[in-house]
Amino acid sequence: MTGANNNTSDRTSYDVIVIGGGAGGLNAALVLARARRTVAVVDAGEPRNAPSAHMHNFLSRDGVPPLTLLEAGRAETARYGAVRIDGRVERVEAGETGAYVVRLEGGAVLDARHVVLATGLRDELPEIPGVRAMWGDDVHFCPYCHGYEVRDLPIVVLGVHPASPGQALLLRQWSPHITYVPHSRPLTDEERERMDARGIEVAVGPVSGLLSKDGRLHAVELADGRTLECSGVFLFPKMTPNAGAFDGLGCEVDEQGWLVTDRAGRTSRPGLWAVGNVVDPRAQAVTAAGMGAAAAFALNHDLVDEEVERDLAAHRAAAEQSPVPAS
Repeated sequence: MTGANNNTSDRTSYDVIVIGGGAGGLNAALVLARARRTVAVVDAGEPRNAPSAHMHNFLSRDGVPPLTLLEAGRAETARYGAVRIDGRVERVEAGETGAYVVRLEGGAVLDARHVVLATGLRDELPEIPGVRAMWGDDVHFCPYCHGYEVRDLPIVVLGVHPASPGQALLLRQWSPHITYVPHSRPLTDEERERMDARGIEVAVGPVSGLLSKDGRLHAVELADGRTLECSGVFLFPKMTPNAGAFDGLGCEVDEQGWLVTDRAGRTSRPGLWAVGNVVDPRAQAVTAAGMGAAAAFALNHDLVDEEVERDLAAHRAAAEQSPVPAS
């Protein structure tokens, strides 16, 4: 098997395989391992929040570097016997006996009764010089995650998405010094009126790049040469779920192409589950962790129900074959 495991196992068959080792996947694995299920977590080691220095809004973990949380989660799941496999899943297939076959890059093949998809999403950033280099540092998406750190300071919001005007209106909660640059999406009259009502300055003109000084964001430069000094830039990226592992399995998706699940994380196909940003782009780490736990509870109950039916059938078959005691 390609990849390194943090606890040795020659097993290839599991009760549950979790694809993705972020907060959602690890919390699902933790609950299931403590329920004495055999669990493997396949993780490519590319968490969405890796560029951020700190994570926030996670009770008892506020301000902790994201990788520190994941390191703790890996140790906790290993303590209860969950196996971590460093690797990338190519696809999940339906097996002949009801189990699912999980194929990894490099040729390794695993199988599991149930599969939890916790692979998050991809942030597709605009091709503006400086954005990618400063993403997660001085360029952000979520006001709840990073707004407090630039409270009362000058903030520029880039208009690169239909939701960008709403992002600017929301950020006004954190600072009175908000400048909105429409960039590639002109404001409607109604949107402009809302900006005026909130005291948000609008700087018309496309952005040519972000300027840095001593390694930190200094200003946003417009195409006409004007510069807007600021301490933070916010933008709304295009978000695409990393759900390719479930392609071809017939799981229901919504009009935007996101997997549809119930409140516990069940997809429309029995035995397949999805949690975190792969189904909800708004989910923060703490939300994803909760989704992972909720899915694990429901998943374990489904496994128990399967086992009760199996044992009941065996019990009845055995009873039918036993001679009736003489009266």
